[in-house]
Amino acid sequence: MTAATNTAKVSKVRMYDLILAPVITEKSNFSSEHNQVTFRVPLDATKPEIKAAVEGLFKVKVTAVNTLIAKGKTKRFKGRPGRRPDTKKAMVTLAEGHQIDVTTGV
Repeated sequence: MTAATNTAKVSKVRMYDLILAPVITEKSNFSSEHNQVTFRVPLDATKPEIKAAVEGLFKVKVTAVNTLIAKGKTKRFKGRPGRRPDTKKAMVTLAEGHQIDVTTGV
């Protein structure tokens, strides 16, 4: 694939819909040492859309986007079985010299 086919046109409203929240865990803090930031994203988000949203909202250069879907666990609540929702995370690798401070808002 060429670079021209990887770019996605994403509206400003869709950008805010794509980045739900940063993932603040010990593992994601370790990955920040390697210029990676982790975000929760909707299940229907694609990698080119996520890349365009992060570059548009945070004014940084993204080199790679890796995604994973964590299947929801089956749990019991007051004796009744229930199911947690599936979630999707995006690990965004930033170019050298770029960084995102996830503790501040957009």
